[in-house]
Amino acid sequence: MRATIVNHQFRNRQFSAGNPLANVLVVIVGIIVISLSLALGFVVFIGIAGFMLVMAAIISVRAWWLNKRFGARKAGQQTDKSGRQEIHRVIEGEYHEVRSRKSDPDNSQDL
Repeated sequence: MRATIVNHQFRNRQFSAGNPLANVLVVIVGIIVISLSLALGFVVFIGIAGFMLVMAAIISVRAWWLNKRFGARKAGQQTDKSGRQEIHRVIEGEYHEVRSRKSDPDNSQDL
């Protein structure tokens, strides 16, 4: 008979203490433990998120700096000893001389 009662309580997962004060105390302690677990989890989450944000900022600044430093050399820019950049660019293209008949009175030839 004792095995039947234990089996019934285990199946329903209810272990009543028989004392209402003990039941209230268990509920209060359970609420406190769950609240502390949630608070600790939130603090750890904020800490990890903050760490990831700081690392992302550091990596972004480092990538920008490296791109500025080495990207300038790839684009044909050179830095001198004072740190200033000298820009050397070649512009390629074709041009045609255009003379207007009205604006050039000395030109009597037809184009």
